[in-house]
Amino acid sequence: MYETKSQHPLARRRFVRRLALHLLAAAGLLAISLAVGMAGYALFEHLSPIDAFLNATMLLGGMGPVNAPVTPAGKLFAGCYALYAGLVFVVTAALVLTPVVHRVLHTFHADTPL
Repeated sequence: MYETKSQHPLARRRFVRRLALHLLAAAGLLAISLAVGMAGYALFEHLSPIDAFLNATMLLGGMGPVNAPVTPAGKLFAGCYALYAGLVFVVTAALVLTPVVHRVLHTFHADTPL
């Protein structure tokens, strides 16, 4: 997927396209994660859509839930979703930063002068 050490770095236009694809993948992951969180809070905690949205976004953002879960199923969901949200945060950061870090490292380690 990425160019090797012996290849020149991508042209600026292709690099921007690659970065946009990574941003799109990260946004898709966040959208799916938000939908799962909202559905879980609505199903297990019987929260309204706006309250489910608030709790899911707060967990995905690393802040923690606004409404404390009250049902046993809601508590299990909230715990699992919190663990999942932490991983999504790390994966999203990696998706966004990977093309930039690769380009910088590729420039430093290229076999031929650029």
